[in-house]
Amino acid sequence: MSTLFNRLTNFNYGLLPEMLQIKYEAMAENAFRFFRGTCHLFYEDLSFARPLPLSPLVWICGDLHIENFGSYKGDNKLVYFDLNDFDEAVLAPASYEVARMVTSIFIAFDNLEIEDAKALNMAKLFLKTYSATLTKGKAISIEPRTAKKGIVCEFLTADTKSSKKELLKKRTVSKKKRIMLSLEDERHYKLDKKLRHELKSHIDEWTKTSSDGPYNYEVISTVFRIAGTGSLGIKRYLFPLKSTNTKNKYLLLDMKQARKSSLSPYLPVQQLSWDSEAARVIGVQQRMQNVPAALLSTTTFRGESYIIQELQPVKDTIKFNQLKDYRDIYRVIDDMAALTASAELRSGGMQGSGTIDELMAFGTDQGWQDTVIDYAQIYAETIRQYHSIYQKDYKTGKYGSKL
Repeated sequence: MSTLFNRLTNFNYGLLPEMLQIKYEAMAENAFRFFRGTCHLFYEDLSFARPLPLSPLVWICGDLHIENFGSYKGDNKLVYFDLNDFDEAVLAPASYEVARMVTSIFIAFDNLEIEDAKALNMAKLFLKTYSATLTKGKAISIEPRTAKKGIVCEFLTADTKSSKKELLKKRTVSKKKRIMLSLEDERHYKLDKKLRHELKSHIDEWTKTSSDGPYNYEVISTVFRIAGTGSLGIKRYLFPLKSTNTKNKYLLLDMKQARKSSLSPYLPVQQLSWDSEAARVIGVQQRMQNVPAALLSTTTFRGESYIIQELQPVKDTIKFNQLKDYRDIYRVIDDMAALTASAELRSGGMQGSGTIDELMAFGTDQGWQDTVIDYAQIYAETIRQYHSIYQKDYKTGKYGSKL
């Protein structure tokens, strides 16, 4: 197998150089950030090991970990807590998704200095609740009215009260009586004039011609936007749109480049032929989420496919390093497990996915859980070793920068 350096640089080849340096810096921060930024390593290593038990094929988000759950506003205007990143989404064995999620528990909890016994208990809890939800054969959803008391309920309640005005205030500045995206925001980068003009024209045309677009809105400005860890280095833009028939009404639109799933070379099953990579992402997202995100759509710009959705006035993810109470962590993991199983049930039987009966049988079978936990514990240690090697190389400037 190639060296870690070659595996990382080969995978990230073609990403925007300046943004790639930000990604490399983020990955050097700790083992969990490294894990988030190297989904491809997980599945490449898994393809050689093949230790996981047989499981039904399901639609998976592909990069499931504890920070890929969060709140979003659906197109029905309600706020939901659910899986929220589908860039790597594919059809794959169910064990792939749960193995990556359980591995993330061991890595993240170690990074948070939570003792090993508690991490193991959380891993077992996740698999227990995931299996129990599959066994029932009925998907659940979590929104303010259905959330159990605890941190997720508080999280959703706060998000429900968040407003677009607050979001605009944080992201924009007023210039000559016009709203402009703030370049003082560390997540925003200025674009050259030609690209800005092309993007504005493209989105203005999209709003007029797409059935998914907002009615009677026009683009005011645009910036390059950075977010996440694994997606750093891809092209991503943010647009403030102003209503042409309602005074002082605005929305923010996110446009994110869609690349081939990093799982693609390592999948044991043939995939659907999607119209584009963006169509794959939102197609699986619409199957797995109870209600799709607002303005979720696709477009093609300069020959590349992009995912479009509204940037919303809600928090992205629950930050585990801010959770002090063990019971809060327990409840969050429990909810995440139920939502993972629910997403698979919701898309059960669709174009190659296992039927509901097959998923229920998998949930009833207890024989595979220990194997998943054993693999996740071993692979968590592998990631810690990778990160140690990576951090040393990064500090010496091997990736083009130094700490």
